[in-house]
Amino acid sequence: MAASNNSIKKILIVAFALCIVCSVIVSTAAVALRPLQQANQEADRKSNILRVANLYQPGVPIDEQFESVTARVVDLRTGEYTDEFDPETFDGFEAARDPATGRTLSGDRDIAGLSRQEMYSTVYLVGDPEDPEQIILPIRGQGLWGRMRGFFAVEGDGNTIVGITYYEHSETPGLGGEVENPRWQALWEGKQIYADSDSIDPAIRLVKGGASGETEVDALSGATLTSNGVTNMLQFWLSAEGFAEYLARFRDGVNPDDAAEADPDFETAEGA
Repeated sequence: MAASNNSIKKILIVAFALCIVCSVIVSTAAVALRPLQQANQEADRKSNILRVANLYQPGVPIDEQFESVTARVVDLRTGEYTDEFDPETFDGFEAARDPATGRTLSGDRDIAGLSRQEMYSTVYLVGDPEDPEQIILPIRGQGLWGRMRGFFAVEGDGNTIVGITYYEHSETPGLGGEVENPRWQALWEGKQIYADSDSIDPAIRLVKGGASGETEVDALSGATLTSNGVTNMLQFWLSAEGFAEYLARFRDGVNPDDAAEADPDFETAEGA
């Protein structure tokens, strides 16, 4: 006698078969869509780089606009370029996790709330790579609710700010989320990172109640902790812990392709 359609055995067989079919469909879709997802992520990265440099043109193919941008990998310890990594595929987040290319941060050295930092980073040069019009740096750090990631653009003098943009954050809409507001982002243009040409200690910061100096930008209204996070992030990445040695080369007229001595204070050992 045939088993009842309501039997436990048939129910389990149908459920198992359905799970197998759904798994195959989901896996196939994930594999098939991966190249498209990667292409979209790459286009988003390039568009954010173009936006922070004030070069983005709606309706013009991203790759065509990006032809004026050159990617290079910088050794943060020396401020010089390295050919050890491919700038098109190098991942700073993964490098930070690797003991061979990253280091542990703690205490006062981790003002950006990173826990770990990469020793190499990809930068983007607008125009002639030997004498760029702009230098675009990746930045990240802790905001109020989570990690914030963005780009920071500097003129070829290594000190004058072009702009700032965030492509990932979880800040409160209307408050900390105003980091995306073009009006606030426009306040950065023309500001100075360092107070004088010989310093590698960044002076740029957000100020409550109205910025008055060339190293000050208006803080986000009602978002003190997010504003502090932005200041700490920039104080970290524009200091000797980050891109200060690299930017100093442009201020001093030294080519980043020229070899330099590694900073002995930039620890590389695991747990440093």
